[in-house]
Amino acid sequence: MQAIQIHPRDNVAVALEDLKKGNQVEINGVKIDLQDDVARGHKLALVEIGEGSQIVKYGNVIGLATKDITPGSWVHVHNVKTELSEGTEYVYDHQVYDLPETKERTFMGFRRKDGKAAIRNELWIIPTVGCVNPVAEQLVRENQDLVTGSIEGLYTFTHPFGCSQMGDDHAQTRKILADLVRHPNAGGVLVLSLGCENLTQEQFKTELGTWDDERVKFLVCQEVSDEVKAGTALLKELASYAGQFKREEIPASELVVGMKCGGSDGLSGITANPTVGRFSDRLIALGGTTILTEVPEMFGAESLIFNRCKDEETFKRAVKMVDDFKDYFTAHGQVVYENPSPGNKAGGITTLEDKSCGCVQKGGSAQVNDVLHYGDMVKIHGLNLLSGPGNDLVSSTVLTAAGCHMILFTTGRGTPFGAPAPTVKISTNTPLFEKKPGWIDFNAGPVAEGEPLDDAGERLLDFVIEIASGKQTVSEQKGYRGISIFKDGVVL
Repeated sequence: MQAIQIHPRDNVAVALEDLKKGNQVEINGVKIDLQDDVARGHKLALVEIGEGSQIVKYGNVIGLATKDITPGSWVHVHNVKTELSEGTEYVYDHQVYDLPETKERTFMGFRRKDGKAAIRNELWIIPTVGCVNPVAEQLVRENQDLVTGSIEGLYTFTHPFGCSQMGDDHAQTRKILADLVRHPNAGGVLVLSLGCENLTQEQFKTELGTWDDERVKFLVCQEVSDEVKAGTALLKELASYAGQFKREEIPASELVVGMKCGGSDGLSGITANPTVGRFSDRLIALGGTTILTEVPEMFGAESLIFNRCKDEETFKRAVKMVDDFKDYFTAHGQVVYENPSPGNKAGGITTLEDKSCGCVQKGGSAQVNDVLHYGDMVKIHGLNLLSGPGNDLVSSTVLTAAGCHMILFTTGRGTPFGAPAPTVKISTNTPLFEKKPGWIDFNAGPVAEGEPLDDAGERLLDFVIEIASGKQTVSEQKGYRGISIFKDGVVL
């Protein structure tokens, strides 16, 4: 199969391989003469599309033709524009879909003292201010001998914040860092402060509320003569505590998995994203939890998710999440549809509607059970929506902070980064999987070659169980981990 019409309503098809002008392709029994070269992931017209007419993909409108388009012509940014605007009215039209029947599954994880499940047993150093980043990094370098037995790693997540911030920025930094301290994948945490920053240790402890003195230790560098020596002593205490935990069998219903995409291409909505959606439905059918974020990348397709909100109150909160993000854009003088990125366009994504219709498929078909603010931790099982931007590291950080044990990251272009939680890279196409084995963990490309989506979703569930049971992602193997915190205000 050289090209696919995703939905019967579509007036465009997506090339599954590079197609050459002058050749002929057959789509659903109809032979079409190619008027242009059409790269893999890009669109070609199936019928005459007049200027001003709607371009339909996924059964949804993804833009308007800016000129007449003949069958077999390349359909992209040179002849299509977005139909989005800042103002949209939403109507709740509740829809419920059956979840697949799935046999009970378990994974080999860690059971924490508070009853929470974890998939890693690591030591984390959390700097409360960027000034102590070098100290945190030195402590990690000089204490790798503590990574032994059931302790699987020692990491720090540096950032430039914690001082010279006010208002919401200050609160968000404090909240995200506290969420990371609470993350169950950390068997022991050293909170590292300087002493004069405006995110004081007292403020941070207030944000944390309660903590286990054996699991969480605090160090203010200005209060000791040798912060590395003092930090090493505390890490040894944490290692002694964390080393007591051993892997044991835990129901898959306790898994929390984040869903994210980046470097998308024209196959994202055909292969990787719907594969993640099938996985999400299966995990939720088991009693597990998934979290979908990237609010700006829902613009234009948000109703596909809104109508699956479990009740009208949840629907109203989902609408407010999207409207608040649109207000954020307009308050900064930006249009809501200034997307996709150059890499997205090179991969075949033409408009934000095009990108969004693919993006939301990661949410599968389950009911939306809760809507979380930026920095909230997950409370309800099932599918959750989380307010966050599209930026890869910012959104992956907030997914980790929300309590995700791991993150599924679909990509058609590839990226090496990793979040604090294990980050599973899922390729939309087989050539990327073969080209970048040091970046990509899982290949959804076979879907474009005929693999049923349900089979791919089941295959991904198997892989997630492997990762939860201790198999490292390639970004973990390379030590690629980082965080980024949402910032909106001034720097003092």
